[in-house]
Amino acid sequence: MNHSTTDRKFANTLARGLKVLGVFRASDDGLTHAQIAERTALPKPTISRLTYTLCELGFLTQASRNDRFHLGPAAIALGSVATISATFIDLISDAMQELANETGTLGLIAVRDTMRMMLVKTWRPEGTASIWLEPGHRIPLFGSSSGQATLAAMSDDKFAGLAPNPALVDFRQDGYAQLIAQGFTIAPRPTRYARTVNAVGVPFFASEFGAPVAISCGALPEVLTDARMVEEVGPALREVVRELEHRTGQAPALTRRG
Repeated sequence: MNHSTTDRKFANTLARGLKVLGVFRASDDGLTHAQIAERTALPKPTISRLTYTLCELGFLTQASRNDRFHLGPAAIALGSVATISATFIDLISDAMQELANETGTLGLIAVRDTMRMMLVKTWRPEGTASIWLEPGHRIPLFGSSSGQATLAAMSDDKFAGLAPNPALVDFRQDGYAQLIAQGFTIAPRPTRYARTVNAVGVPFFASEFGAPVAISCGALPEVLTDARMVEEVGPALREVVRELEHRTGQAPALTRRG
């Protein structure tokens, strides 16, 4: 949805500044102007103005003129407050780490970021050497199990705001049917955004966000086969989320769709 042409109250400059902050990942050793421009798809002159302003406000830091940009103390403080406010993350953390260890999969929480899903928390299986996704990484809304779980639990009016195409409508409807039948979603094979990742997702309504988030487990297809997703990992993940709903007093996310 293009807010700049549909909503006169929308502050484009603010949105661009937040977009700059949102491209930093935990594994980044700072970012150059060129890297920020590439990740945001914004013009380099715009990036220069935004990074200057964000540095002045403490949201970015740069040791010297030609050094890479890092998230500054203001951004770190804001992120810490947000993490503390999302109490459900602490409540599920031990169970997700245990599930990651038992299944050899990456446990994660992902939130919708326009037409993508952004990872905000991950749990790596202990004793497993591999390359894993990390907080700040984004995956497609369409084609990911996390995206499908979120879409399936999203209210009809919020979904309509995405200006969905027929493929996205079908993807959401398939996710809804899966949640009704088995309590978790697995992106249909023809739609999966990457052949190197298999994942299963369960939605959870985060009252702190006022929206459903996806709680998922994923791994390489040879580790997490379709059979394992259906018979083992999916049911185990579903039970972890149900326990979280019980502890937080939240109704299943799907019941809020309307």
